[in-house]
Amino acid sequence: MALTLFYDGRCPLCVAEMESLRRHDHHQRLQLEDIFQPGLQQRYPQLDLWRALQVLHAVDEKGRWWFGLDVTARAWSLVGVKRYNWLRWPFIRPLADICYRAFARHRYTLSLWLTGRARICDSNRCNPGAGKPGGGW
Repeated sequence: MALTLFYDGRCPLCVAEMESLRRHDHHQRLQLEDIFQPGLQQRYPQLDLWRALQVLHAVDEKGRWWFGLDVTARAWSLVGVKRYNWLRWPFIRPLADICYRAFARHRYTLSLWLTGRARICDSNRCNPGAGKPGGGW
């Protein structure tokens, strides 16, 4: 694996993005990990789940961590799609990062507006302690 992505599996837009990445990943360069899956903290103790809920995280094969739009651009590049690289251009990067943080903060509302679903819930997700340090993980 070239990059392991940690994403919010409760977010319909996030899940759709990961499914799209998976479809493009013909050479298995990505490993996609839902931060709400059981046992994730044991397999990745260095991952701060609270921070991962706030911003997209990834770790590469050298152990280097990536965050936010850096993850998006890197992941899509690894699967051969370069359409997000312009978001990392020096003169666009600051504004793109502000927009990303706003998206990440409001992703459930945006998901509701765009997909009709705010969250994807099952027996392991959306419980009262989910999303809080030490609870629901």
